[in-house]
Amino acid sequence: MIRRRIGISSVIVAMVIATPLTLGAASAPEARDAGVCIPLIYCPQPTPTPAPTTPSTPTTPVLPIDPAVPPVAPVDPQTTPAPAEPVDAPVDAGAPVFTGTPASMGSESLSFTGLKGISIVSVPTADGGSIRALKISADSITIKGFSLTVRPPGGPGLVTTADTMSLQGNVTVYIGSITASSMGGAPLTIGTDTPPPLTDVEPGLLNVSMGLVGSIADLISYSNTDQQIVEAK
Repeated sequence: MIRRRIGISSVIVAMVIATPLTLGAASAPEARDAGVCIPLIYCPQPTPTPAPTTPSTPTTPVLPIDPAVPPVAPVDPQTTPAPAEPVDAPVDAGAPVFTGTPASMGSESLSFTGLKGISIVSVPTADGGSIRALKISADSITIKGFSLTVRPPGGPGLVTTADTMSLQGNVTVYIGSITASSMGGAPLTIGTDTPPPLTDVEPGLLNVSMGLVGSIADLISYSNTDQQIVEAK
């Protein structure tokens, strides 16, 4: 009987010792079981709570650089492109001598037939010098709603108006500048630095204002003409 009690007591002690170890091992991941541990057998430590991390500032993704593509140099926004150099203006040997001050011409429309070319030339002036001019050559030019003001410096001016001005046969017009609209309504400004392409003016122009240096043709005619003197301002 004594031996049997000892055996039972050993079993009971073993159960008491084994039971906390099993529970402790199963509950170690949870912090709430730390308060019910049995000292000297197994005391699980509370799982530390990770400190909150501050989100990092997002950065702009950087694309990989293709070594075959050369880098693009930065552009200075304050740098403006250099203006194009004016084209050469050779002397037009067939041009007559003109006054140095272009006349002011306006029209509702200007149309061409047989437009041959547009170029920049130099023409002689009455004072012995020369000026640059835009030379337009065509078979004929028709100007509707024509008005022309010739005003010498410091003197009275002559204003000529006509319903239509027609230049026919070997027409050449010398112009200082043109401000107009294309047939499609797009604004157009032409100077004497670079000649425009023929496609810009070949269909015709609307609401024309130009500095007319002079013109020559086989035949020049007007319809319903009127002239008047305008005193100097």
